[in-house]
Amino acid sequence: MRFNHRKPLMALVMLIAALTLAVGNSACGGSSSSFSSESTEAEPAETTGTEEGEETGEEEPAEGEEEGGEGEAIASNPANAKVSLTIGSKNFPEQEILGEIYTQALAAAGYKAKSDLSLGSETVALKTLKSGQISGYPEYASTALTSFFGLEPEEVPADATEAWEKANAEFEKEGLEAFEPTPFASANAVGLLKTTAEKYNLKTISDLEGVSEKLSLYGSPECRQRIDCLAGLEKLYGLKFKEFKPVDISLRYKVLEQGQADLSILFTTDPQLSAEKEKFVILEDDKEVFPAGNIIFVTSKKVAEGAGPDYEKTILNVQGGLTLPVMQELDARVELEKQTPKEAAASYLEEAGYVE
Repeated sequence: MRFNHRKPLMALVMLIAALTLAVGNSACGGSSSSFSSESTEAEPAETTGTEEGEETGEEEPAEGEEEGGEGEAIASNPANAKVSLTIGSKNFPEQEILGEIYTQALAAAGYKAKSDLSLGSETVALKTLKSGQISGYPEYASTALTSFFGLEPEEVPADATEAWEKANAEFEKEGLEAFEPTPFASANAVGLLKTTAEKYNLKTISDLEGVSEKLSLYGSPECRQRIDCLAGLEKLYGLKFKEFKPVDISLRYKVLEQGQADLSILFTTDPQLSAEKEKFVILEDDKEVFPAGNIIFVTSKKVAEGAGPDYEKTILNVQGGLTLPVMQELDARVELEKQTPKEAAASYLEEAGYVE
């Protein structure tokens, strides 16, 4: 993708350009890079596990991935100046980046917007929203449905729109509402070295049929019971593995690099999938088994009505460019390059053309 501040956001996946993304990681050290218009950027990892495209100025969207829409520059509306908004987020990098993106975008639209990026768990975040201490915050649809509304993971739709509709229907009963979901989903994924994928010609999880018996899978201790982990792979994909071994999630890449695991349960927005795209890939969940982890911005109906139409419009506008490769790279900027969430958000908004 290319963030280009000289023109509005185009289809981000279509604007992929070659980059030496000289970011480090925990295994091999680091160096800095920037979003400046003079530099090019890393071609993000394929979200479906398909082969990487040629390093040209344009690339077709990966199969199963929607092409990003053209963004709209944010116009400041003086009428919004009378509205004060506090945008919250849970206290880990991806959430903090999103919280800053929404906060800065709303400020650009003329609102008196500030952020509170230390809300902790989803339970704390929702409680803070209901008490009126914040105006809204980004939540994962799958988390909302399982943590707040009692669905089992296997009951959460894999389709983002269906998951949002279910969650929104429940939120509305409590005087809240959730805006439409982001293009990207943060969810579990089956990951592996690119060399292993090429050896067995693996692009989708279904491609593991007839091969999985030769391969070891590593995942978190609770993976055995999770539908978006070993339980779903066995029950819904019908796969059997040579070995399943529980491992701490912090080691999910190390076990692949050291040859301990053939397959490892990764997260779709892991920064390594952007920074080390030539090393790691994930397999497409082609049966749509894993629950939808798209972001839905949760707010109160009272706040939304008081803030006027620019509130929802601005949120949906700036999140329209947040495809999976974009979110992977933003996470890499913060987690690997050590940019602050505020800096990463500002770069995204400026260089994608939302603000000048």
